[in-house]
Amino acid sequence: MTKQVDEGLSGRNNVEIKSKLPCEKSVEEQLEVMEEYTRVHKATHGMPKGIREIQCMKVLYPRMFRTRKKEDFFVGRYDALPIGFGAVTSLGGVGHYCVFGKLNTFQEKLKDPKDKERINKLIDYWVDHDVKGKFASKYNDKVINKVFSNTALTAPCESSARLSGMMLDYNKLVEKGIAGLRQETLSRMCDDPDNEFYLAVLDALDLFTECCDFYIEKTEKELENEKDPEAQEDLKTIIQSLQVIRNDPPETFHQALQMIWLYTALAGIINYGRLDDVVGTFLKHDLDSGLITYSKAKAYVKCLWTLIENKRTTVNGRVIVGGRGRKDPEAADIFTRIALDVCHECRYVEPQFTLRLYEDTPDDIFDKAMECLADGATYPTLYNDKVHVPGLAHCMKISEKEAEQYAMFGCGEMNIVGKTVGTPNATINLLKTLNIFMNDGVDPYDNVYKGDGVALKKMKDIKSYDEFYHYYLLLVDHYLDILAYSQAKSYEVMNEDVDFVFNSILMDDCLAKGKPLLDGGVKYLGGCCETFGNTNAADALVAIKKLVFEEKRYSLTEINDALLADFEGYEKMRKDMLDCPKYGNDDDYADSVYLDLYNHISKYTRMAGINNGLHHYGIVIINNQTNTEWGLHTSASADGRKNKVFLNPSNNPQGGADKKGPTAVLKSISKIDSRFHLGSVQNIKFQTDFFKNNMDKIKLLFKTYFDRLGGCQLMVTVVDAGALEDAMVHPEKYPDLIVRVSGFSAVFVNLDKEVQKELVSRTLNARF
Repeated sequence: MTKQVDEGLSGRNNVEIKSKLPCEKSVEEQLEVMEEYTRVHKATHGMPKGIREIQCMKVLYPRMFRTRKKEDFFVGRYDALPIGFGAVTSLGGVGHYCVFGKLNTFQEKLKDPKDKERINKLIDYWVDHDVKGKFASKYNDKVINKVFSNTALTAPCESSARLSGMMLDYNKLVEKGIAGLRQETLSRMCDDPDNEFYLAVLDALDLFTECCDFYIEKTEKELENEKDPEAQEDLKTIIQSLQVIRNDPPETFHQALQMIWLYTALAGIINYGRLDDVVGTFLKHDLDSGLITYSKAKAYVKCLWTLIENKRTTVNGRVIVGGRGRKDPEAADIFTRIALDVCHECRYVEPQFTLRLYEDTPDDIFDKAMECLADGATYPTLYNDKVHVPGLAHCMKISEKEAEQYAMFGCGEMNIVGKTVGTPNATINLLKTLNIFMNDGVDPYDNVYKGDGVALKKMKDIKSYDEFYHYYLLLVDHYLDILAYSQAKSYEVMNEDVDFVFNSILMDDCLAKGKPLLDGGVKYLGGCCETFGNTNAADALVAIKKLVFEEKRYSLTEINDALLADFEGYEKMRKDMLDCPKYGNDDDYADSVYLDLYNHISKYTRMAGINNGLHHYGIVIINNQTNTEWGLHTSASADGRKNKVFLNPSNNPQGGADKKGPTAVLKSISKIDSRFHLGSVQNIKFQTDFFKNNMDKIKLLFKTYFDRLGGCQLMVTVVDAGALEDAMVHPEKYPDLIVRVSGFSAVFVNLDKEVQKELVSRTLNARF
């Protein structure tokens, strides 16, 4: 009898818009690898967890590395299996993992009943040993706080265990090389020779070298059969790079990129940080010395873009350029310019290419970024150092010098390169929470009690808006306490099983302390909580405040009755709600309610995390299409939104609620206090001709938003009028129409219909 797997663990763990490339190995060999990984995991029980981790990884590496594609200038493509080791759900899973939904799909490919039974045996073992599953069994209650998945959306809260968004210190990697890291470890072992973490580090560094040797041998064989002279030179470059980086620091641009790419594969990392700062000096040297041409350098960057796209992590693959705190801005900007050219030409949805703007951003770089956006690339996303550096210094409790090394990941959350863990292991639906409160603790969506014993006052007994707001926040705070506790416990659960050795090597202060990442090694252990439905909840509060307590048109009981009826028979009330002031129009009344809610939630969340032992913790107002998915599981709301309709995206107005043009939107969204969030993203959509014909004015608008209004970030979609609507009807005509969903970009026709509807609802700006 196969053990029952929690529905959340069988569901989809993260957004996957475009299918991953099929595994290079046969189904039989994949099964053999998963069985061998399981055997080694069993056999190493009782070993120090870091050493066990590397022993298990040796089953996967180098065996699961893919053959180099003919057009690749780098090696290190990798196939993740449903069972293995990793850090994030976008690429395999977390720690020693089993992705049960994918394993079930894999089982369906098998024809022999005996092979299917082999899968059942794997499930029986991993249902008790999957790291994420261990967290779920301890800390997810399946009603209020469910484990992350597409089956969790009836809950007002979700939490899980993962290590998203690690931003490793790649400067340390390329400066020290494997030999330097090995020497640092050995020198520290002089005072602590039996340190198990250090022993695991040495094993990990040996594995990196082994993987280089694996690819050297494969590439040498490939070279023997290659007849084309240019291709021969490219293969020789790969071999030479691997021969250097197997032990020593890189000396060339190609070697630096190859080393970073191969290391990230072993670390399970899918974000690449401030790449211009890391490789810019190598690039400048090679160009100045004539070692490579500009076109060759561009070809290398384009290859890297392709490799990242082919991983298809949807919301990751972050490459960041620009901003304060780079060691050689002139050299770094050479890489930035090449990357912008590649971005303009490739039109990939990954990597998530990001430009940090600051006081010394060259005009030509800003102009090229705007050109990319005007031509529909949706990249680069734009971030403002003037706001983020001091804001993150306060929110993370670090110096501004440290904050200069901020690096966004995923959908817009923040880490500090080489210094912080800041994974978002908690989410809350603020609108669903409001509806639960108004309905005496019962969720109107599924009629299940989710008040969790919080003493909520009935609508008929509430006499003022302040009293109403107080009791709503009482439930919100209760949920936020649950999530902060879950965040802290997620690290404890992961730390019980794994060291994340490759991650730990390049994070302060793991080697210095002789401790892995989550066992006291990392300098700053933080985290963040994703908030959804912020604008909907605020607009609902506006309507209640105005219609019930100021104008006294309706009672709270009548409002709730209308919501339960999905406004059937209450059409006039719904119109009144829709006519109330809305966030996103630079309306002081609406914006003040939004800001009051933001201020409370951001500050309460921060303290809840600190009270649970985290160095820093904060909200992130981002989106990864969860606004649509959670909206489909959220009942009608007092902002006039109907039952099972998408929520607002990120820190934006609800689709179509902004009526006063882009300037008013940017004024509203720039009002939040950036000292109390760890990421807030803003989408804005323009009609193509309007954007291109008014480029100078739009540049001025954006610069005013960033420099004078204190706007923190922008994500821009530029499309033709009517294109999205037509693409829903005639998808075959729009195979390359890219849009910014929110925390990620996607080809529009690949998105679910409901997500497409949400995107269409957003205002298409064609006037100031």
